[in-house]
Formats: sequence, structure tokens, C-alpha cells
Amino acid sequence: PDYVVKDTDILALFRVTPQPGVDPIEASAAVAGESSTATWTVVWTDLLTACDLYRAKAYKVDSVPNSSDQYFAYIAYDIDLFEEGSIANLTASIIGNVFGFKAVKALRLEDMRIPVAYLKTFQGPATGVVVERERMDKFGRPFLGATVKPKLGLSGKNYGRVVYEGLKGGLDFLKDDENINSQPFMRWKERFLYSMEAVNRSIAATGEVKGHYMNVTAATMEEIYERAEFAKQLGSVIIMIDLVIGYTAIQTMGIWARKNDMILHLHRAGNSTYSRQKSHGMNFRVICKWMRMAGVDHIHAGTVVGKLEGDPLMIKGFYDTLLLTHLDMNLPQGIFFEQDWASLRKVTPVASGGI
Repeated sequence: PDYVVKDTDILALFRVTPQPGVDPIEASAAVAGESSTATWTVVWTDLLTACDLYRAKAYKVDSVPNSSDQYFAYIAYDIDLFEEGSIANLTASIIGNVFGFKAVKALRLEDMRIPVAYLKTFQGPATGVVVERERMDKFGRPFLGATVKPKLGLSGKNYGRVVYEGLKGGLDFLKDDENINSQPFMRWKERFLYSMEAVNRSIAATGEVKGHYMNVTAATMEEIYERAEFAKQLGSVIIMIDLVIGYTAIQTMGIWARKNDMILHLHRAGNSTYSRQKSHGMNFRVICKWMRMAGVDHIHAGTVVGKLEGDPLMIKGFYDTLLLTHLDMNLPQGIFFEQDWASLRKVTPVASGGI
């Protein structure tokens, strides 16, 4: 409680549900310890370093309104605990071991404050909203996109037909769905060729810049690179990856996309496995922050209507996190910390799940 938060500290807010009989402050301290220097027992090797400096500090514990057994634990981490420019290292610390901890019945990471000093070690979005609008020559309105349906089972030629009809009919973008990679009924190269033919024909027919999100998700980084390079050679303005490829692969593709002047779309496939539970896992808002740091240009951020669940205020919070240069604390939207984005570019939130 007497700890003074530094401007360079990385702050995390956890929703802690302690086991029956465990003091909430003790549970919060255990979370702070396990996600920084502590282990399950006291060891003499602690004396070999300035452990007090590196220890995470649970500096505030509040009970959650309208709940009898949940608490908000505010935890501060010294910036030296993290490797520069690495989402993988940041996540290994913050969400690494601690979610399986015995002292807590459930644990949810609700929000984070990333200091400017740490943000500056990340590239940020490869293209950003402004440059994307200039590249697409579309201003003053949202981009309009759709997903090819049926998403599985079409041949390459029929897939290309759907792309052409959609783009010619007025869409700015069509996209591969998250699970279209390179299946026996349509290999990736075939899909890319027919889709780009459709894009080029629709551009000729309408006189507008159009695009198709080429899903380059694959089993290995080498394969992802190969597919991305091929999409670039065909003249595609945008490629797509799935969240399930992992933080390191996403960051790597963010760097590749900036080097190669490509817009990078991220489908949040798999996020609901940890973001939908209200007492355990992680809020999608945190993923939005990490992905803005990692360098994607688009991310599915949900919508209030359509087939996927969404709370209006929460969704507004996601959109603000992706689009604003400075975030103010806004508890109704679930934004617990002020956040300066340190001139990182903006991410285009995609109204996913049908409008």
C-alpha cells in the first residue's frame, strides 16, 4: 500500500477469486510473486540479487462491486523484468505460470498499462489506419468487407467467382476465413491465383482499389513467409494471419508486413477460449493492447449485433484502445488505466461476426 507507482512501471489489473479461507491480500501478493521473482519456497539464492527491486508489488486490492468473493488486484512490475520489444517475454511473465496457482480459485487479467518507455521498443502497426485509407483511396466512411461463404468446400475457381461478385457489387474487401489454409479441396496457391484474378477484374470493372485478405496462416514460419511472398508478387495489398499462430509469429509478420508495404489483418481465432469466461482467463482488451504493440493493422474486435456475444460499452472500450492516441480511465468501458500510446499507429477494428 505504501508503494509509489513509477511512470516506467508496467501495471496489470487482475480479478482475483481466492480459495475459501485465503486472505485476498495474501492471494494478490502470491499472484505478484509468482509472476515475478518468487517461487514455491524460500531459497538462499534470493540473497544473490536485489530481490526487492525486481519483485512485483501488489499495491492496491479492492473488492469487486456486486461480488462477495472477487477482488481487483493492482500489480506493478519494474520495467527491467521484461525483454525489450518482446510480446512473448511480456506474456511469459504476466500470464505464464500464475493462472494455475493453488491460492486462487480463478484469475482474470482485466487490463494493463504499458509505459511509454516500453512501448517505444515495439514497432507498432505495420501500416496504420491513415496510410491504409490513403492506399485504398477510401475516406469518410467505414471500409466494407465480407467473408467468402461457404468458407470451406469451394474449388479455387468458384472461390474466385465469389470474390469477384462481392467486390464488383460494392465491397472494398473480401476475406478468407480463419480455417481456410491449404486443404485438399483447394490448395493455397490456387486460391491466391483465382482470388487475385477476381480482385484485378473487379478493379478494372469499378475503377476502385479493392483487396482480398489472403490467409497466409500455415504450420511453420517458412511456409507463412512463402505464402506471404507469393501474395505480394501477385500484387495483393493485404495479407491475413490467425491469432492462433502465436505472439512471436504475429510480431514477426508485423515486421515483415512493414518491410514489404503490406496491410496485415489479424483474425482473433481462438481468443474466446480465454476471454469469454468472466472470472478466469483474460479480457480481450489486453489482447488489443498486445496486438497494437505487435504490429497488426486490423483486428476483429467484435460487434454489438451479429452472431457473437458483445456488450456495447465493452466493445466501445476495445475500439478506443485500438484507435485513440491517448486512453483515459473509463470504468464503464472497462478501461482501468490511463494509457499514452507513444505515437504507435492505430489499428483498424473490424466489426466481426456479422452486422
